[in-house]
Amino acid sequence: MPYRPNPRRPLPIRLNAVQLTASIALGLWLGFLAIALTCWLASRFVFPEQLAPVAQAVQQLAKPPVVVQPAPETPMFEQYKENLRKNEQQQTLDQARTNNRNLSNPKCQFWLQQDQTAPNEKSRANVLQFCD
Repeated sequence: MPYRPNPRRPLPIRLNAVQLTASIALGLWLGFLAIALTCWLASRFVFPEQLAPVAQAVQQLAKPPVVVQPAPETPMFEQYKENLRKNEQQQTLDQARTNNRNLSNPKCQFWLQQDQTAPNEKSRANVLQFCD
């Protein structure tokens, strides 16, 4: 019998772009789910002791925070805060007196003179307001 090659018949293939895109998307999604599930199961069986701190942290985050009431301020602490405020104010006044830009400001010069001759809260406040 003589050798006869099989005649090749063309296969009719119809490509539908929507079906092809949907199939690829479904395959990628199922592959991702399979990898994620495998990693999750492996972490649960291989490293159970390492997940305990994470679980505790999640439980702590789920609880509402405990509000700590500040301790009542003592008279010494009040005096300390007042001294700090006075020192800051004095430093600001000293800077205003030594700043050369204030020499050309008449309002600043007036209130600096007032604060020097008769210091009070109003003169200090005006020095802070009108001087740089």
